[in-house]
Amino acid sequence: MTFDIGKKIRLNRILNNKTKRMIVIPMDHGITVGPMQGINNYHKIVEMVAKGGANAILGHTALFLHSNYTGNREIGRILHLSASSDLSPNENYKVIVNSVINAIKLGMDAVSVHINIGNEDDSQMLEDLGEIAQECREWSMPLLAMMYPRGDNITDEYSVENVRKVARIGAELGADIVKTNYTGSIDSFKEVVEGCPVPVIIAGGTERNLMELLQLTKDCIEAGGVGVSFGRNIFQSRDPIALTRAISLIIHHNYSISDAISEAQLKIEGK
Repeated sequence: MTFDIGKKIRLNRILNNKTKRMIVIPMDHGITVGPMQGINNYHKIVEMVAKGGANAILGHTALFLHSNYTGNREIGRILHLSASSDLSPNENYKVIVNSVINAIKLGMDAVSVHINIGNEDDSQMLEDLGEIAQECREWSMPLLAMMYPRGDNITDEYSVENVRKVARIGAELGADIVKTNYTGSIDSFKEVVEGCPVPVIIAGGTERNLMELLQLTKDCIEAGGVGVSFGRNIFQSRDPIALTRAISLIIHHNYSISDAISEAQLKIEGK
């Protein structure tokens, strides 16, 4: 894969330059579900995950206006361009609420969009993705596409067949990185990675205990994924710094789970 110099520079701000892997902390939940524990104080949590070794934070405009890290090169910044609210009768329909030009004005390193395939509005979301991808190419802006099989036409959001299809759609329309669901096993997720010509990262999804989250991270890397995008599982955890550090050791240094726990001094519940 070849990139123009502008896009390459920006990608290097959200990826580890040596491993070409990444840890993204999404904090776009304020629009979808409203105020949440862990992101009421943006500066505090950004400072913690940056200290733990996260490569990038992701969110809407407020995250970057109300965090002291907006001008700090210590952590990459991804502006999320799409949104929906759980108050809506169709929460799966994500609409475009920001632009690539605004991302440039805010000094962002990348943009992201969320696309749900399998509902009655997915054709509009596909059109939006295609247009955003064209703008990103014009302005040398990396694009992270969050691709999910989700809607009335989907019976299993985690099946390898559904996940590999939506991941490929994101790549086909011009995404530089695709975020999607983990399919439950290393072998099945290898099929997703092998079917997608751009790097793939996984979502954290529902609440998981620490050991489940670390195993999920390890399995993703073993399957050929390049990283994780964990939100509430990190910013609502007991120790976001230590947890991010443990994940970083697994992703960027190939630590075993037990060694990462020990090195990060991460305390497991009940121990």
